[in-house]
Amino acid sequence: MNFNELRDKYSSIIYHSFDINDLNDAYQIVFNFEIPNLCEFHPSYTISKENIINDINTPLARKIIFHIGMIELISYFKSTCSKKVIIEAGYLDQEQQEWFKKLFYYGLGEFMYINKIDISIDDFFDFDIKASKDDDIKVNYQGKGNLVPIGGGKDSNVTLELLKDMDNICFAINPKEPHLKCAEVAGYSRFFGVKRVIDKNLLELNNKGFLNGHTPFSSLVAFVTYLCAYLSNREYIVLSNEASANESTVSGTKINHQYSKTYEFENDFNEYTKKYFNVKIKYFSLLRPLTEYQIGMLFSKYEKYHKIFKSCNVGSKQVPWVWCGDCPKCLFVYIILSPFLYKDKLVDIFGKDLYEKESLLNTFKELIGYADTKPFECVGMVSEVRYALNRFIEASNSELPYLLKYYKDNYYVKTNEVFETKYNHQHNLDKEFEDVVKSALNDAIKSSNIKDGDKKYV
Repeated sequence: MNFNELRDKYSSIIYHSFDINDLNDAYQIVFNFEIPNLCEFHPSYTISKENIINDINTPLARKIIFHIGMIELISYFKSTCSKKVIIEAGYLDQEQQEWFKKLFYYGLGEFMYINKIDISIDDFFDFDIKASKDDDIKVNYQGKGNLVPIGGGKDSNVTLELLKDMDNICFAINPKEPHLKCAEVAGYSRFFGVKRVIDKNLLELNNKGFLNGHTPFSSLVAFVTYLCAYLSNREYIVLSNEASANESTVSGTKINHQYSKTYEFENDFNEYTKKYFNVKIKYFSLLRPLTEYQIGMLFSKYEKYHKIFKSCNVGSKQVPWVWCGDCPKCLFVYIILSPFLYKDKLVDIFGKDLYEKESLLNTFKELIGYADTKPFECVGMVSEVRYALNRFIEASNSELPYLLKYYKDNYYVKTNEVFETKYNHQHNLDKEFEDVVKSALNDAIKSSNIKDGDKKYV
């Protein structure tokens, strides 16, 4: 069945409730969803008690958990895109309903693009709130230190390195070896891992051909880290999203694979949590002032992570996690590091020279902006990919590998732009964090091989 047929047959999805189970050394949270006349769903989260200070059964903790369920619901809603979303587990006022409608709609922008769904935000769905209004919650909360979500890739490793002198707890959902190893190498002793289990009924629906696609996972990270920050008494949640994440995947639209990593979402989330949770926990990205190119410049100096970091989503499904060498993420990371590490060191990391792979030509064209869209992956801006290629070509004294030769012969245009010294002033960093970023960037600029006249320190 197509989009309209599914909406007509399965016209509603219900968020019934959630349960908190005490498992001795951990808490298990189970959400209870249902698409009437189709099936029920019971996804779960298991949170270790190791770093927990505050009670998970307080009214505030339960309110945050309800909101985690609102984000988890997106994965199940998208299978039928039901016209009515019935909420029994908690209360949302009209402003909150509009907030979540925006997140559902733009967070599922890639999903709708891929599935050729053309619908306005007003017609997408309506909420039906069955729960009564909550009592106002007042909490005497004074958190300290940082909760640092890590993904195992170069960006979060730069954050780990820059924050190493602060009070930190690392965080990951379903942590794997690269997460744990990067935290260990960075010198972090505390790790907050959360196990997320998707209901098998959703996977069966996917196999049967129900609607499927990308969801705004980073918005889930936002609410889960907010809960874990509250439970572990943290003041800051420090992300590693860069300025480059703000660029849309489909040019001229708001369709962005990284929508929930954007500055817009970051601001929306902080405004929402300040109003409705009213505790002093700040969610921000340390790397928002920087581009992916600059992050690559910084990361190239942190050699202790080079053999253990991983960003490939295809390779993450293997044990151990590997670089597949065939996907947009692998090629992007290779390109963005190539002005600083190419060739022997990159080949040592990836196992092969990706610039020589003719099979990656179409992916390459997407990354440099000569295709209908950028890859639907967490990759940088078209302009900085081209800049990284230019920097390598201009410094090369030998025969260029296949993809670089193709670029030089067909697309190369010399530019006077200097990415090393860019600085994005749209960010949410307090001064102590911004000073750390500026210091690291200035040190990298000083040691870079750009002309002295271009070294305009931030």
